[in-house]
Amino acid sequence: MTESDRRKRLTGGLTAITALLTLGMGGTADAQDAEAFAPLPDTKEINEARAELGKKLFFDNRLSGDTSLSCSSCHNPATGWTTDEPLSQGYTNTPHFRNAPSLFNVSHKTYLHWDGRLEGSDLGTASRDGIVEAHFMNADSRLVQERLKQVPEYLQMFQDAYGGEPYGGRIYGALGEFMKTLRTEGAPFQASLDGEESALSEEAKAGRELFEGKAGCVSCHSGPMLSDSKPHALGVPDNDLLESEPERSVTMLRYYSSFGVPNYMNRSEDVGYYAVSKDDADIGKFYTPPLWDVGQTAPYMHSGVFATLEEVVDFYNQGGGDVANKTDLLQPLNLSDDEKSSLVAFLESLTGQTPQIEVPEQPDYSEEAPAKAE
Repeated sequence: MTESDRRKRLTGGLTAITALLTLGMGGTADAQDAEAFAPLPDTKEINEARAELGKKLFFDNRLSGDTSLSCSSCHNPATGWTTDEPLSQGYTNTPHFRNAPSLFNVSHKTYLHWDGRLEGSDLGTASRDGIVEAHFMNADSRLVQERLKQVPEYLQMFQDAYGGEPYGGRIYGALGEFMKTLRTEGAPFQASLDGEESALSEEAKAGRELFEGKAGCVSCHSGPMLSDSKPHALGVPDNDLLESEPERSVTMLRYYSSFGVPNYMNRSEDVGYYAVSKDDADIGKFYTPPLWDVGQTAPYMHSGVFATLEEVVDFYNQGGGDVANKTDLLQPLNLSDDEKSSLVAFLESLTGQTPQIEVPEQPDYSEEAPAKAE
């Protein structure tokens, strides 16, 4: 993207927000004149041999410490590259305290994780994080690479993709290359942005008008990723599982300890972005998720407390939750039942096809001493 294109996109986003604020103050600006939306960015350049290797690794349990988990355990293509559970399971006996984020279009995200602790530009580092972190897959990458060296098929695939044997950096890089391929495909709204006027139903079109206008959703969900890539406090409640399943709170406190969260042992709530920034103003802030394929990534929010899009719309309609630092962007919307249904219809139009991924079989270990790939 050129600097000129970046400025145009920024100007479009600011125009959308200005229009919405004007509407909120009783003005007459037309939010639909704003450049609130843009088609998904093109697929980034992909090394096919490395992506194919990364695909096989993504589904291989040998990448976890006790070989019980793969990347797909929490990012399953059948459930929108996430899980259908409110909170993810995490490593054995360390159930996690947050909902697993979807990997749709992950190569275009600015920040990763609900608290934005990793930059989206380095999917290799994100892969390393998932493999070695104690509450994810808890593996020593030196052990993982030795496991893979005992598999003749992997030896050959690494030779083809990298010209050498498995080691940590190549494992992470291959996984990152595969994740570039995870895209929204066939969403009606994408087709409408490409000029297909009949792609949206009349109800979805009405929902789009609400999304851009009365409901004000584009103040945070705009641009090609339908996200402003910023943290906000919405007042979303923590999941009750944090209290009823103490192991999840233990995982959360271990996470706080590793990030140097002040007074972490007295924290019973998910502090979100505060764990990264250590600024009291950021307690309870979470990064805005992209909305592409939102119809197949339930349950919703960082805590997985909303099972349906209808529940999410109801939450915003009432003006969010009740927290001291809630963003000023949230106010009661006073939507009618028909308007709420239209908004849900528009959100569903952002959803494409369920990924058709043939899960590869895990290749066998060699029965003999391994030989280097030719």
